[in-house]
Amino acid sequence: MRPSRDAGASGCADNIKCRTMIGLLQRVSTASVTVGGQVVGAIDSGILVFVGVERDDSEARAQRLLDRLLGYRVFADSDGRMNLSVREVDGAVLLVPQFTLAADTSKGMRASFTPAADPVLGQQLFGFLVAQARKHHRGVQSGRFGADMRVSLVNDGPVTFWLRA
Repeated sequence: MRPSRDAGASGCADNIKCRTMIGLLQRVSTASVTVGGQVVGAIDSGILVFVGVERDDSEARAQRLLDRLLGYRVFADSDGRMNLSVREVDGAVLLVPQFTLAADTSKGMRASFTPAADPVLGQQLFGFLVAQARKHHRGVQSGRFGADMRVSLVNDGPVTFWLRA
C-alpha cells in the first residue's frame, strides 16, 4: 500500500509504513569522489553522505533529510561524547547520489530497484538537496548524479548512521 497524497506533512498515513529519503552518513577525516579520472568533490573533516531517493520522495523530504544531516550529532564534544553536529564543528559535507540504497533486498539473490525514484526525479531531488545544502552550510561538495564514480574515504571512528527523513 502506498502513502496517500493527503496524508499530512510527512506524506504518510498513521497506519502505513512509509519509505522515505535515505542518507547513509559517515563521519570522515577525508573523502573524495572521482569521475573519469577527475576529482569532482573532496572534503577533509566532516561527513560523507550517500543519498538514496525513492519514488515517493519530495522536496519536503529532501529538506527534512538535510536538516537531519546538518544537525545530527556525530562529532565529539569536550567530554568525548557525540554531542556536536557538522554544523556546530563547521565541518565539510560531501553528498553522493547512490540509487542502490533504495533497493529492495528482501527476496532472492538480486536486488529490486522498484522502490527507487526514476532517474528524472532522482536527479531533481538530489540537485535540490545539494543546492539547499550549499545555501545553508559552507564547505559542501557533491558527486555527480548518474556518473560512474569512485569514492574514497577514511571513516573516522568508524561512525556510520542510516538516516531516513
